[in-house]
Order: sequence, then C-alpha cells, then structure tokens
Amino acid sequence: MNKINFENLQETLYNETLDNGLDVYILPKKGFSKTFVTFTTKYGSIDRTFIPNGKKEEVTVPDGIAHFLEHKMFEKEEGDVFQKFSLLGGSANAFTSFTRTAYLFSATNKLYENTEVLLDFVQEPYFTEETVEKEKGIINQEITMYDDLPDWRLYFGAIENLHHNHPVKIDIAGTIESIDKITADHLYECYETFYHPSNMVLFVVGAVNPEEMMTFIKENQSKRTFNNPEEIVRRFPEEPTTAAIAERTLEMDVSKPKLSFGMKCNDVHNSGSEMLKQELATELLLDVLFGRTSDFYKEAYESSLIDESYAYSFSLEQGYGFAMIVSDTENPEALEGKIRQTIEELNASWSITEEELERLRKRKIGQFMRALNSIEFIANQFTRYKFNEMDLFDVVPTLEKITVEDLKTAFSTINRAEGHTVFKIKPKEKEK
Repeated sequence: MNKINFENLQETLYNETLDNGLDVYILPKKGFSKTFVTFTTKYGSIDRTFIPNGKKEEVTVPDGIAHFLEHKMFEKEEGDVFQKFSLLGGSANAFTSFTRTAYLFSATNKLYENTEVLLDFVQEPYFTEETVEKEKGIINQEITMYDDLPDWRLYFGAIENLHHNHPVKIDIAGTIESIDKITADHLYECYETFYHPSNMVLFVVGAVNPEEMMTFIKENQSKRTFNNPEEIVRRFPEEPTTAAIAERTLEMDVSKPKLSFGMKCNDVHNSGSEMLKQELATELLLDVLFGRTSDFYKEAYESSLIDESYAYSFSLEQGYGFAMIVSDTENPEALEGKIRQTIEELNASWSITEEELERLRKRKIGQFMRALNSIEFIANQFTRYKFNEMDLFDVVPTLEKITVEDLKTAFSTINRAEGHTVFKIKPKEKEK
C-alpha cells in the first residue's frame, strides 16, 4: 500500500491499485467520528456513444441512461438496498453528473458492514424488463419536476445555447421520449462497459484505520471474478468554439426575471497539472471580474441589477468548459450590458495587478483549507480530480504558483463575444 504525505496540509493518503484494476484511496481524519465512502465510475450522461465491452462496432444509447442505471442499481431481487443501509445505521445516496456516477454512504458505526453493502450492490447488477418499465414512470416524474424548476431551466438553458453538438447540452436525466427507449439489455451493455473495477475509484475518508480497511476491501474483491479490462473507446462529435445560440428567452411562472450569461471555453483538451492550473486561473479571473469585492458587483448591486441570488461559476472537463453568471434581476437587459462591458473593458486594457491577484489567491487558499474540514467535500471532489488526472491536494501549491500571465491566458479562452450566450426567463404575461 502506497503512503503519500502532504506536509503542508498535514494529511496522509493511502492508495493501492487492486489486482482487478480498482483504485482504492483511504484518507484517515483525526478527530472525526463519521466516515464517508464513495464508489465512483467514470461514466456520466455525456458517454452516449462508445464501443461496448467485447464488441468492435460503436453504439449510441438512449439519452439519460447513465442516470437511469444509477436508479436501477439500488433495486435488487431481494428488495431495496436503501433498507440495508438504514438497518446498519448508514445514510446512502448516489448521483449522476455529466462525467461520473457515484454511490456513497456515511456512517458513524458498522463501517465495514456498510462498505460491504456498497461494494456488493454496485458490483451485482439486477435488471429485468419489468423493473425497467416500472422505473420509467419514476424517472419521467423527475424529468417533469426539473422542467418546472426555473433555476434549473436557467442554468441548463445557457448550456444548451452554448453547445452545437456536444452531449453536455442534453439533460442528465434525458427526455421522456429517450427514457421510453431504454431496455434491460441497454443497461447491462452500459454496465459491462463502464462498471469494470479498472474504470472506478473507491474513496474512504474519516474515522478509519487505513490498513484494516484496505485488507477488508481486498478480501471482498478477491471473492469476485471480472473480465480482463478493456480500454473504453468513447466518441464525441466535433464541437465549434462558438456558441450555438446567442440569445433565448423562456416564459415561466416566476415573479422576477432571471438571467444567465454563459461563456464557452475554447481550450478544453488539457488534463493533469495543466488542466488544474487552467481551472484555478479561470476561477481567480472570475473572482477578480465578478466576485463580491469587484467593481462590477458593487455597481450592479447598488443599481439593483442583482440580488442575493447572484452567483458565478466555472465548469471544466475534458472536452467542454464554460463559465456562468446568473441572477434574478428586474432589468435583464441592463445586467447583460453590464457583464459585457466588464469583459470588454478588460479586453481593451488589462488592469489586473499582482497585488489584486495575491489578495484573491490568499482568500481562495483559505476557502480551500476550510473546505478540507468537510469529509463530504473531500470525498465528492477527490474522484472528479482523479478522473481528470489531477490531484485534489495539489490545489494549494498550484494556486501559489499562478501568475497574472496565467490569468491573461485564462481570459483568452472565454472572452470572445461569439462564444457568449444569454438565456432569460421572464414572467408569463397575464391573460387579459
């Protein structure tokens, strides 16, 4: 078992790759009574076109199948897995994102029993046409529910606007029409391709003895047989660097208009340390331009262009990336103009100084160090970094090395007007 010491963070990470290819990471945390365990596969909603395990021809499966598969994994012939966790005092959950599917639990006791349930149910699929048909109604209700959530439509509307072809523009849950096409054979085909241990990471953090836990996991996995790992071949369409749609407006039952301003990233092929630097530099850039200490924020807030709903973010994965600014606003046109003006002014004359960067760098490092006190944050973020060949514990040393030139480079990837979009939600007009 490998042992990695992070002196600046006072953390020790234990790691071993098992014979079946499963990467296991264990991070003991002193002073914690709770343990958090995640079992994650590098398989998300965008993985719709691929070559199935054992075959030579690529297939395109119905949209929403990764999320559908996540739901079905909890249902077994003998009953619902959630009940097993509940009887053991564990709190279980799962989620599907664009790029990964995670199964997880937290517990303060019976750690090994809960871990065994997690490993067993994820590695023992059970699908029938009858149970698949039953699940379709449940997923359809979830899709309908999200369609009625203005903030979700606001966020996802901008993503749809930004992308011409990339499947990130497709809702993670799929559509009612695509869900209707899913069969048990589809689920088994996706499971056999993406749920091989070599495509997964098991991460344990909290009140845990690393040697004992690693021994327990190895014994559990040694009882199972798996096919030899195959390289997973995923296919993605070519995606232009321009936004597909410049502007779109939707009417919904809201009391106040909403606006999302999206900026498409035109450099989405990095991985590892370069990707980490790009991500952190872009986040710092957004802090400078749109953070709560920025001129933009002060002026927009004082002018009542934004309120407490205001937020900004940056998402980057291999193959796509975008920045997003969202807020409820009584004047979406004026807010859009203010955002564009802020970008254009920096484009015309670079004004970010070393002093400004240093101030925000220290703040970001402080926020990250505080986040490391949350075992949920560590568990949920570690695997995402790992799948992109990054290391969560490299965040601080990378932040310390970022320069103003790195911010300029980051700005060049998101400042083009042809890569920007606006999505607005306005209150429905009352019938006369």
